[in-house]
Amino acid sequence: MPTALPIYAVRPDSVTGLPASSAAMLQGMDFTAKAGSLVFLQDAGGLAGAVFGLGSDRSPHLFGDLPYRLPAARPWRLESGDYDPAGACLGFALGAYRYTALKPAARMPAVLELPPGCKWSLEEAASAAMVRDLINTPANLLGPAELAAAAMRLGNDHGAAAESFEGEALLRQYPTIAAVGAGSARAPQVVVFRWSGSGAGGDAPVVSLCGKGVCFDTGGYDLKPSAAMLRMKKDMGGAAILLGVARLIMRADLPVRLVVRIGCVENSVSGTAMRPSDVLTTRRGLTVEVGNTDAEGRLVLCDLLAEASDEKPAILIDAATLTGAARVALGPDLPALFCNDDAWAADVLAAGRERHDPVWRLPLWPGYDGWLDSATAELNNVASKPMAGAVVAALFLQRFVAEGVSWLHLDTYAWNDQTRPGRPEGGEAQAMLAVFTAIKKRLG
Repeated sequence: MPTALPIYAVRPDSVTGLPASSAAMLQGMDFTAKAGSLVFLQDAGGLAGAVFGLGSDRSPHLFGDLPYRLPAARPWRLESGDYDPAGACLGFALGAYRYTALKPAARMPAVLELPPGCKWSLEEAASAAMVRDLINTPANLLGPAELAAAAMRLGNDHGAAAESFEGEALLRQYPTIAAVGAGSARAPQVVVFRWSGSGAGGDAPVVSLCGKGVCFDTGGYDLKPSAAMLRMKKDMGGAAILLGVARLIMRADLPVRLVVRIGCVENSVSGTAMRPSDVLTTRRGLTVEVGNTDAEGRLVLCDLLAEASDEKPAILIDAATLTGAARVALGPDLPALFCNDDAWAADVLAAGRERHDPVWRLPLWPGYDGWLDSATAELNNVASKPMAGAVVAALFLQRFVAEGVSWLHLDTYAWNDQTRPGRPEGGEAQAMLAVFTAIKKRLG
């Protein structure tokens, strides 16, 4: 294999730390190490290396700009500098990702030699790639059965006890998921898998993850406009992200007992689909009036949360591409975090800042709880007022969480609208690293 070429990643105050000839050349070019700037070094033999400007950017994503800007004919290596090598490798790997299952890549990314101590970065990048692949797969190729199979495969590959529920078993145990999927020719399924770390005894803390896996969302009878359906293959993003968290927990062999529940379903329109004003009886026994068939995600999660919280886990986490209101409030890059436990919320917020994987906390404001009242049932699945949609959705879910359970809800976009360094356009594992890091620090 050819000798790797050096990459000097420098900040404005460290340009002078380069080899003398290179530093002199850069001075002559008025190189200021602006974030993302790239200069190639030459010697008598041709290409001799590259200088990459970091500016004041401390995120790993900046290094994701390199895989398709560096020539791929030779491998590359990072020289030491004022940056985190593990973060740089993670960013490089995240930037090298492309969804190529259906279309070959236009070119191969450059290859980076792995510095010492950075192997775990590849596990994090592999988990992100798994999440991105699931979200990016078109809905005709990833329906409820295929998503369920992916979840089962992940559990089985790590020695978990995995089972799938469908048909009559699904209707008995997860009636609201059955109702959401009743309009589709592709039957809904729920996958549950249980895994214990090698150091987890019978009293080890339980980490319970519940993911919304709506493989395509038409909105049902409350049909979405066509423009709003264009990205609805990503409506299983919450399930994909929590599968990524689960993969990291298992690969890290954390001393916990892990339980993962994924609701795999499609929200379609047909003669058997649920209707506005239908009343559903949930696993918890609460009756819910369907005020809007396009608010199906909370119906997918409510039975999962009821079952999971009755097991009294140390932390219960759900994730979903749940509301447009969260995007209006926070934009595409900030998943909304709701939590009934201030300590867990603080842990995830801090981990998000540390890992450059931010989330933003919104309130479980009890003053809006009455907006879910229904004249026909015990509650409605949508609010009586056209405001605070993300808050109201979280309040709906909270009704199904058992008393005393620490619960955290993530309302995420799970998508990059355009390619940026380390974040190619398409599905994204938002909050995956923040959640995993918080769990590892608290329970690992």
